[in-house]
Amino acid sequence: MQIEKLSSSSDTKKLLQDLGVDGGGVAILASKMKHHFIYIHALHVGGANILKQDALSIGADLAVPRGTVIASTSHVDCILIATQKQLEILCKKELAQPFGLKVLAKMLKEVAQIQKPSSVEIMGIINANHDSFFASSRFQGSEAIKALEKMIEDGASIIDIGGVSSRPYAQKVSAQEELLRVKPIIDALAKEKLFEKARFSIDSYEPEVVSYALENGFQIVNDITGLQDDTICKLCAEYNATAVIMHMQATPQTMQDSPSYEHVVHDVYDFFEQKIAKANAFGIKDLVLDVGIGFGKTPMHNLQLIKNLENFLRLQKPLLVGASRKSLIDAISPAPTEERLAGTLALHLQAVANGAAILRVHDVKEHFQALKVTEALTKS
Repeated sequence: MQIEKLSSSSDTKKLLQDLGVDGGGVAILASKMKHHFIYIHALHVGGANILKQDALSIGADLAVPRGTVIASTSHVDCILIATQKQLEILCKKELAQPFGLKVLAKMLKEVAQIQKPSSVEIMGIINANHDSFFASSRFQGSEAIKALEKMIEDGASIIDIGGVSSRPYAQKVSAQEELLRVKPIIDALAKEKLFEKARFSIDSYEPEVVSYALENGFQIVNDITGLQDDTICKLCAEYNATAVIMHMQATPQTMQDSPSYEHVVHDVYDFFEQKIAKANAFGIKDLVLDVGIGFGKTPMHNLQLIKNLENFLRLQKPLLVGASRKSLIDAISPAPTEERLAGTLALHLQAVANGAAILRVHDVKEHFQALKVTEALTKS
């Protein structure tokens, strides 16, 4: 006889099926094998005591501060520890309880319903400008077509094309100049029939540029301003385009001037809720959320967002992460832009583990290989 400690990243349903557990038992046992650790902020102390008892009654637990039982403070932070099955039970039990537990129950239900994506798409980057922070992403005319064809061959299912740098302190460019930069590439895509091989995204928030791209076959609008302009919303709805809502504090010209948040994960989550409501009001059907790594964040803010990415799956939208070769890596382990591939892969693979559905990358081939190996490890 021998034992084997199984990884927490194991495909539990497959393990149970391979074991020969009957169909109904697979779902029940899998829910007991999935654990949640949920940090609850500022819960009424009365609610904390009720939740503690309810959790213990079903085999879960709630970590609370010293003095909670005697209500030494009015509100407390706590950590709920529960399996998937226990969490589903608590969602129902707390609906009938006071002290804010009814609201908490709805939040817990969002967590219980989280589904990580079954596959990950790679979005390749083409910059039709001269000042993007990574020189190897800059292409003009026929060179751009060759580069994106290579990206598709290497495994990219989406290509993101932009004509203006959004790096910190980048110079502003007129909409007319931006369109002049991307128009030759957009026109060539149609000529080469590349829309049959991949989906194309326009990285812009200028209506004139976005309109031209959508008129000519683009299906995605990657808006770093998070649908700030109502005209962009109308265009996305009119063309039934997917809108990528990215979070950015301030503008590219000012975003890295001492960025600060009360709580970066909560603040970005609130931002997404507001923007999703706006998109829905305009009739935009397909949304993707991007936490905006490097856009008005310190290195610690960026790490917290990647580490807590799964929290944003409560919004039930695909998540995009773009940390490719960004200065976050240099802040952790100093290296010029050209030497940040390893750091990029580390950040992106962690993002995938935490629920990312799309990776926006400069290095398609390397990401495709890394994702294939990761997938094999999960399924083995």
